[in-house]
Amino acid sequence: MTKETKNTVNVPADYQPRLQKLYKEKVLPALLKDMGQKSPMAVPKLEKIVINIGVKEAREDVKALDVAREDLTAIAGQAAQVRKAKKSISNFKLREGMPIGVRVTLRGARMYEFLERFISIACPRIRDFQGFNDKAFDGKGNLNLGIKEHYIFPEIDVEKSPKAHGMNITFVTTAKNDDAGRLLMNYMGMPFRKAAAK
Repeated sequence: MTKETKNTVNVPADYQPRLQKLYKEKVLPALLKDMGQKSPMAVPKLEKIVINIGVKEAREDVKALDVAREDLTAIAGQAAQVRKAKKSISNFKLREGMPIGVRVTLRGARMYEFLERFISIACPRIRDFQGFNDKAFDGKGNLNLGIKEHYIFPEIDVEKSPKAHGMNITFVTTAKNDDAGRLLMNYMGMPFRKAAAK
């Protein structure tokens, strides 16, 4: 077994996660009705989930990058890749090609598996969680969430990973606009903050 495949989850070819079934059986028909469409191709779906962890300590300590990569691999169930600086920025003591973080891109069954664990297990572990801001879309129907501590994922061993890392999670959809993306993520169970009653 290579280092890249260690800690990854093998998903059987015929396996279909619960949220993937939910999309096909309930979310898709609901979206078709709400958006007044007849073709399944005309309504949004989740395309991929991109998870980033920035590791500024990697400039001085390469081990910090290794720990973050192992953590993200455990969280995602897929080997994380090291991200390197694309250009030099002297103010940040950053040189081109310097490792600055780790990233993983999830598609298919692993994407739906992660989404379910994120919604049902990780989110309730966020301190004082009131729901996410439903305005956190990028104008193109993609949802961007910032997580302060990766400890919300039960896969993380605090003793082996003594430093909390922030994460950026992007849910990339095929939606043409934020309203369609918001509708999709609502149906998928994303816990958005409830609007205060007037």
